[in-house]
Amino acid sequence: MERSKGPVDARYVLLVIDMLEDFFEPPSALADSRASLVARINELVGAFRRHAYPVVWIRQEFRPDLEDAFLDMRRRRRRVTITGTKGSEILSELERSETDPVIVKKRYSAFFGTPLEAMLADWQPRTIVATGVNTHACVRTTVIDAYQRDYDVVVAAEAVASYDRAHHDVTRRYLDGGIARFLTNAAILTMLDRGAS
Repeated sequence: MERSKGPVDARYVLLVIDMLEDFFEPPSALADSRASLVARINELVGAFRRHAYPVVWIRQEFRPDLEDAFLDMRRRRRRVTITGTKGSEILSELERSETDPVIVKKRYSAFFGTPLEAMLADWQPRTIVATGVNTHACVRTTVIDAYQRDYDVVVAAEAVASYDRAHHDVTRRYLDGGIARFLTNAAILTMLDRGAS
């Protein structure tokens, strides 16, 4: 993906991570939370757009031969989010804009081997807000990598989930209050409003 300059005012950036068809297809444990997650993410997307802050969509995708997939996926020949399949597509209910950047990643972190770091360097945001799935994997590693780059990181507590509730809870306890702040949508909306004043 090409590097692009963000809005003049990019104090906040919203990352929407791996909201992909394959992760929400029954019998996935995430299937029942699809509607609520989409609604909460769309609420945040709308707020970021009202303030002209960037929304970045991040999705994982692998070649059909799995040559670019995780080591464990290659070992087990596990095929998920394969290029050209419906499973690799972002959920259609999410309110995307044609001008939003879309970043394709090959590993858990949205920073690894992608243009995300360069985009953020162009925009110089104060705070990154993370949403999406899975809390204990791709959300966690992306949040940690953002923190290690000295960004203030917020995790949208109502707009992240995992197929493994126990790992979701452990990850929240590990990240919250040190590496990141877990905030409700209402608190994030208030943060955006105050930042705009």
